[in-house]
Amino acid sequence: MIDWRHWHNEPHLIGGLVLLGWLYALAIGPLRSRLAPPGTPFPRAHAWKFYSALAIFYLAVGSPLDQLGELFFFTAHMVQHQLIIYPAAVLFLLGLPAWLVRPVTARPGLRRLLRLLTHPIICGLVFTVTFSVWHVPALYDWALQSRPVHIAEHIMFFGAALFYWWPLLSPATEFPPLRFGVQLLYLLAVIIGMTPIFAYLAFFGDVVYTTYAYAPRLIPNFTSADDQLLAAAIMKLGAELVAFITSACAFIRWNRPAEKRP
Repeated sequence: MIDWRHWHNEPHLIGGLVLLGWLYALAIGPLRSRLAPPGTPFPRAHAWKFYSALAIFYLAVGSPLDQLGELFFFTAHMVQHQLIIYPAAVLFLLGLPAWLVRPVTARPGLRRLLRLLTHPIICGLVFTVTFSVWHVPALYDWALQSRPVHIAEHIMFFGAALFYWWPLLSPATEFPPLRFGVQLLYLLAVIIGMTPIFAYLAFFGDVVYTTYAYAPRLIPNFTSADDQLLAAAIMKLGAELVAFITSACAFIRWNRPAEKRP
């Protein structure tokens, strides 16, 4: 049975999040006068978003949800991935002021490489390929049975999610977000790119992952096949809902008079 009091407090998880939070606090606090233009106020709104991203990431991988996803329910594991890919990654990027990333993005020697890495085709491919490859049965079951591999999977999902959201939420003035009309096409392309893995999970017929096929059933009459179908639905509907909300926001901003755009 699951222990609802079990929270992951491993040094690599807590230490990594604390280190990120400490470095961010240094950058926006004591080092702000060196990094930001003179008179730049403390970025309170950015800080709230950044630390919210760290909190959501910890809730996804450190709470009992992780144990549910590793041992019992594919659905719980999919919810983990949705939290990492959407709110955590989005808030992380929104928490970065332009002046904080400028020391990297403004370097002339990195301009060509960064332009390539932040191209929407590259960003979309990095995300869809990473997400799809990790759902290959051998890799997915390996991640469920090996803690280090599982950690690597979640880190790669988060990194790929940052690639996915960069063309839409880039904080860098040197590499601004896509034009609003292109954002709609980009979101549609990513949704289409994710469709094969959703279709595979939803319509394969058998339980794809051995771990969940033999997992103890904590909910009566909720079979492994039901679990897989619900997880696939969460994957697809979650991605489409986020894409719809993002597209709606882009469309509204696209049609806003130029003088009122941020």
